[in-house]
Amino acid sequence: MAKKVILDVDPGIDDALALCMALFDPRLEVVAVTAVGGNVSPQLATRNVQAIVEQLDPPRLPRLGAASEPDHGLPVDSRHLFGVDGLGDAGLEVAELLAPHPSEKIICDEVRAAPEEVTIVALGPLTNLARAFHRDPELPSLVGRIVMMGGAVAGPGNVTPAAEFNIYCDPESARAVFRSRTTKTLVPLDVTNRLVLGFDVLSQLPEETTRVGKLVRRILPPAFRAFRQESGLEGIHVHDSIALIAVTNPELFVTQEMAGDVEVRGELTVGATVFDRRRVPAWRHNMEVAVDMDVHKVAQQILRNLAHAGKSTEGP
Repeated sequence: MAKKVILDVDPGIDDALALCMALFDPRLEVVAVTAVGGNVSPQLATRNVQAIVEQLDPPRLPRLGAASEPDHGLPVDSRHLFGVDGLGDAGLEVAELLAPHPSEKIICDEVRAAPEEVTIVALGPLTNLARAFHRDPELPSLVGRIVMMGGAVAGPGNVTPAAEFNIYCDPESARAVFRSRTTKTLVPLDVTNRLVLGFDVLSQLPEETTRVGKLVRRILPPAFRAFRQESGLEGIHVHDSIALIAVTNPELFVTQEMAGDVEVRGELTVGATVFDRRRVPAWRHNMEVAVDMDVHKVAQQILRNLAHAGKSTEGP
């Protein structure tokens, strides 16, 4: 039976790639796609979610959730990496912009509709999850699992020396989710940074005659250019896609139980994820953390998933 999932995203090129895979994966039933501000503003995230789903036109349309303004504004501008629209300035059109319910309401509704069955795949800041838990205090006990892309265990951050982007964007919400009584898996930078997709991937993408191919061939080349200009990297990181593979192919990952929290006040360390890794920890374990993965097999799985999505979107 397909696993019910909510994709909580801030698209973002990497998020769009994950959506391409998830919406056509027979192992997943995507019941909702909820937008959150992060890579782009809440308004643009909401528009991008609708534009991507319209472009892909999956066989089962998920419910869509609208992003709300974060409590303290977004601290990072990602336009240098993802373009003004967050999607490499692909210029995706929206037939008619909908007025969906707030993302946190959609999350509450879908979890309540299938208690302990829904996996929430959080690929952006954790604003929506924290708000959903505040809105419905019983909700954490009803979530099947949360799989989060974010944080770092032993390595540096990617937006400050200490903090990873998703956590840094809304550290208070991240702390609330980390401390919630839910079953959680964290996929941190320590693991996702190990995979770099090289330029050869461009020749392995679905054909432009498919809906998936048309989208990914528009949004990925700008990402390659941006990563080369910003970091000299001859390839791109696909953090969110890796987190999705952790949902569909957990056997490709090694995980450990850990006790984690988020720094919310430090002048230099705000947004840092902190883990009690002492021999005798004082903190109680509260999440499963990916510490290793089969890099080659994860990369191959991403390409297979995209190929399947391409075949599923052949024709007009």
